[in-house]
Amino acid sequence: MSNSDIVKIAILAVGGQGGGVLTGWIVALAEANGWRVQSTAVAGVAQRTGATIYYLEMCPSGEQVPVFALAPAAGDVDVLIAAELMEAGRAVLRGFVTPDRTTLIASTHRIHAVSEKVVPGDGQAPEDRVFAAMERSAKRVVAADFQRMAVKAGSVISASLFGALARAGVLPFPQQSFVGVVQDSGRSVEASLRAFEAALADDQPADQATETGRVPPRGPNRLVAEWKALEVRVSELPGPVRQMADTGLRHVVDFQDVSYGKEYLDHLDRFVALDDGAFLLSVTAAKYLANAMVYDDIVRVADLKTRRTRFARVRKEMRLEAGDVAHITEFMHPRIEEACGAMPAAVGAWIVARPRLARWLDRRINKGRHVRTSGLFWFATLYLIAGLKPWRRGTYRHRVETEHLHKWLDLALSTAPRDRALATEILACRRLIKGYSDTHARGEAKFDKVLGALPALKDDPNAAGMLRRLREAALQDVHGDALEAELKVFA
Repeated sequence: MSNSDIVKIAILAVGGQGGGVLTGWIVALAEANGWRVQSTAVAGVAQRTGATIYYLEMCPSGEQVPVFALAPAAGDVDVLIAAELMEAGRAVLRGFVTPDRTTLIASTHRIHAVSEKVVPGDGQAPEDRVFAAMERSAKRVVAADFQRMAVKAGSVISASLFGALARAGVLPFPQQSFVGVVQDSGRSVEASLRAFEAALADDQPADQATETGRVPPRGPNRLVAEWKALEVRVSELPGPVRQMADTGLRHVVDFQDVSYGKEYLDHLDRFVALDDGAFLLSVTAAKYLANAMVYDDIVRVADLKTRRTRFARVRKEMRLEAGDVAHITEFMHPRIEEACGAMPAAVGAWIVARPRLARWLDRRINKGRHVRTSGLFWFATLYLIAGLKPWRRGTYRHRVETEHLHKWLDLALSTAPRDRALATEILACRRLIKGYSDTHARGEAKFDKVLGALPALKDDPNAAGMLRRLREAALQDVHGDALEAELKVFA
């Protein structure tokens, strides 16, 4: 038997995607048609819950017993199945995909790697380059959002990838054999068949968003009237600003209340009055002002973790039936800074002003702990904390955030009359601050360093561009090494 008689299939899948199930189906498919087949699995370095390479070799049964390899080799793969876009890119880089022989079947959805998530800015790998490399490197590409097909069918991606394999026609087995394997699996057969058939027919859902409509506001008549008045104010804003302001207003009101939404629009109106016809300054203000006003404190974290919609989303993602029970365990690691932030402003400030006391308290608070928020005690605890929202304005954290907000806005407003582009970049620097706890502290430190360079830029005609350069450097890495390198240029 020659090596050319052996069909070689590599599957690159992330933990939880059913790569083992897909491998088992392909083995059953080959055996049902009288072929010899061998499969192996090699776990990779943990990333996005663990990437694994499943490898199969198969050939028609004959008198000679074949010798199958245990792992794929560069330039020697007939079919490469990637359960996520970047896994396809990695397969190309490793030489598993070649233009003379490889059919590449890839799902176009993304599961972002840890290396992408930890970048302070946009750390997403460039998808267009991956698509170009796939087209350039493969003999044939079969690509679609197989994850979306599977979710729509109530199944998992292994079923839709099996359908894509059938559609590709690279194995000499009838379509009914593929269907028979799924039927004989005994695992969520109906949902698996729906996903299989969707991929087989290339039943890709449309990408365009659908308008679902908005739920009319409900509540006391006074508050509903105040909300409608804010909606009128948004409708009167210039066209380019309106959509961003509408989103920002809803975000701010959800965080606190209608009065907080009025503060948001009052701040925004000051920038609209200083803007030109392009309204770039105002659009930027509408976006980052909302981000600044909606900060992550203990009250917000507790609120998000106890919302009914969150539990419904978890059940949907886990595909639980009505009678199924789910337990949710959270990891919490509060510091003295978060505790002081939730205290009345005077009390929190008093503790912060006494470092020795703060350190003593921190040693007793600053401990990681796992808590089950699906249980009564911790759910009730978080629910009570979330109920502190009406008192948020009186907390130490709100005082600190408000002072920081006004200082930032005043800087942008005082800059706008002489350099609107620079004022816009000052507003965009708020992008550096996000998250909670240590993440928030690191971002705020970078924010202060970037804006601290303004005195050295004030007389430069390209001050806006240089400030943007500093901000982008700050977004490149967690620890700010790129920013420090750029700041040395201005020293």
